[in-house]
Amino acid sequence: MSTRPTAPSGHVDGLRPDDPTVLEAPEAFDPPAPRASSRRPPAARGPAGSAPETGPDEAPKADSESGAGTVSGTGPGDVPEAGQETGADARPAGAASAAGSAEPAGAAGSADAAGAAGSAGFAGAAGAAGAGPRAAWLALLVRSWRQLTSMRTALVLLFLLALAAVPGSLIPQRNLNPMKVEEYFAEHPTLAPWLDRFSVFNVFGAPWFAAIYLLLFISLIGCLWSRVHWHARALFTAPPKAPARPGRLPGGSTWTSPLDAPDAVDLARGALRGRRFRVAVAPGDARRPDGSPDHSVAAEKGYLRESGNLVFHLALVALLAGMGLGSWFGYQGTVLVVTGNGFANTLISYDQYSGGELVDAAGLPPFSLTLDQFSASYQDNGQPADFRADVSYQSDIGSPVRTDTIRVNHPLRIGSAKIYLIGHGYAPHFVLRDPAGAVVWESYVPCTPRDGMFTSTCTVKIPDTGLPPVGERQEPQQLAFSGVFTPTTVLDPGHGYVSTFPAARAPGLTLTGFVGNLHLNEGIPQNVYAVDTRDMTQFPMTGPAGEKRIAQVVALNNPGQRTLTGLPGGLSLEVDGVHEFATFQTKSDPYKGLVLGASVVIILGLVASLRVRRRRVWVRATPLDGGGSTVEVGGLSRSDAQGFAAELAALSEEIRLDTTEAEATAADTTADGAAADGAAADGAAADGEKPAAAMPADPVTSTTISATSEREP
Repeated sequence: MSTRPTAPSGHVDGLRPDDPTVLEAPEAFDPPAPRASSRRPPAARGPAGSAPETGPDEAPKADSESGAGTVSGTGPGDVPEAGQETGADARPAGAASAAGSAEPAGAAGSADAAGAAGSAGFAGAAGAAGAGPRAAWLALLVRSWRQLTSMRTALVLLFLLALAAVPGSLIPQRNLNPMKVEEYFAEHPTLAPWLDRFSVFNVFGAPWFAAIYLLLFISLIGCLWSRVHWHARALFTAPPKAPARPGRLPGGSTWTSPLDAPDAVDLARGALRGRRFRVAVAPGDARRPDGSPDHSVAAEKGYLRESGNLVFHLALVALLAGMGLGSWFGYQGTVLVVTGNGFANTLISYDQYSGGELVDAAGLPPFSLTLDQFSASYQDNGQPADFRADVSYQSDIGSPVRTDTIRVNHPLRIGSAKIYLIGHGYAPHFVLRDPAGAVVWESYVPCTPRDGMFTSTCTVKIPDTGLPPVGERQEPQQLAFSGVFTPTTVLDPGHGYVSTFPAARAPGLTLTGFVGNLHLNEGIPQNVYAVDTRDMTQFPMTGPAGEKRIAQVVALNNPGQRTLTGLPGGLSLEVDGVHEFATFQTKSDPYKGLVLGASVVIILGLVASLRVRRRRVWVRATPLDGGGSTVEVGGLSRSDAQGFAAELAALSEEIRLDTTEAEATAADTTADGAAADGAAADGAAADGEKPAAAMPADPVTSTTISATSEREP
């Protein structure tokens, strides 16, 4: 078997055959989408239905001008064979009608070229003829739609969407951290108002971001619609006809077979079906352009590649749709709960809340939750081992109380909402007493962890102290304390009191006090984790560290070392215990199932599009004058040229063996017949009869492998 040496075998993108007629069908895989042919003035077209005027030595231009005799004007599979003349200079003026007998599809395509140009480019024609504003607007709409649904536009919109999301990650957003936004306004008083005019502090809810998102969504749907349409047509369309000389394709093979052409084609069909190709055999009455019988097989495999690609993109659209719908109909809120307390699913209960545009904050599902106990376990080096929050909850008003345990990555599901455990810390218990010992104020105050050993900063603000107002403006006297909480307190000579373990084995608290106006009653939001000391004065206290000290250290587990005295007005402050708190996040996304399903389908489609190879194989058998046939095998692949080269070589060898093994069978049959004739002759001699002259057997044509040159006609 002779194989035509080529560059990487079978890759369609690199196919540049020396013989322009090596393929009868110009389309190697899918037929191109219909497009408007080039238009030129009517004077340059000539009479309707006639070929364009060309010189005796000029070849007609393909696809740029309409007219009979061009290769692009014929239908798929109707390009003449190698050596056959084409062009207007080799055919009479009525070539379009003369070719109709042998090429009806091509003639029809040529005859309709001018009409297709007019229908596809009706906008320009209507404008030139002054058809009116309606046609012009319709043409503009069509052109805009085509531009929007092009792949280039989709890529540009995808880039713009990624670019538009950058400010949302660099600049604080109002729906996530309003305090950070206020700080940004304070630090940039000139720039911040201008940014706010363009919704930079609410990027993902800005109209311009929504416009890019929706345009990308529409563009993807438009791109996919045409691709799905053409792929569906390809799935239910027979493979394209075999080329005139498939053996000349990269990796093609040619040999002679003693079988007739129909028998050789039938064996090739069986071999291709055995390898799970989709096979189409030319009908028995099919004819080639030269009028000879068409004995060929076309086979294809790997449509799952394009299917996977389309499934990937369709799932991507579903993913974007699910995310968009989830942002419209979903909500989330964060709340800090001290052990023994709880919260209800209402807007005022959350420390931070963000809801979709179509969410009614007053109509949230009415469930409630109470933190019964929080426990944390740690390794010997202080690394966390496990966190668990034992809770009791009601899924609706009046429903029975149920209990459950929430762990990290193991949320509690209540209806369409999930409650996650996202953090924890410590909340010391402060008690403020008057000189008579009566309780003036008391509360658990959460402290903010600062390191892995849960060294935390605490801020205590007491607006109602019972102290009389002072000054001409009768400003209230309010108290504030700032301190550092250490769960396992150890005195370090170089750093003071530090924590050596995250568990509350020896809790301690270092405090400093302030008195003055906190401005809590003015309606201006403040950071609860910081003290505004502009109108406040620091005062000394008496405690475990000594008398009249600015800073005091209290030991929460020691009743004799946890009370501070000497506060203004004879008040005293006691820190008599500590509870742990947990931070919960309530999140409702009714379309998360769609997002999850789309994500799985995206992975499956991507695997199919990357692993499956699209390839086509053609087999053609040409009858020989002395009997037998010439068999040619060729193929093309869109990817993995090296892998397809090996597959095509194995397939060609299998077909060659199937179509040439009849030679050995015929030789054995001839030998058996000769032996039978000899035995009959011996029997006749024994009976005294003269044996008849034996007829010479026809020589069996030996199998040869043609070394067809690339330049052979």
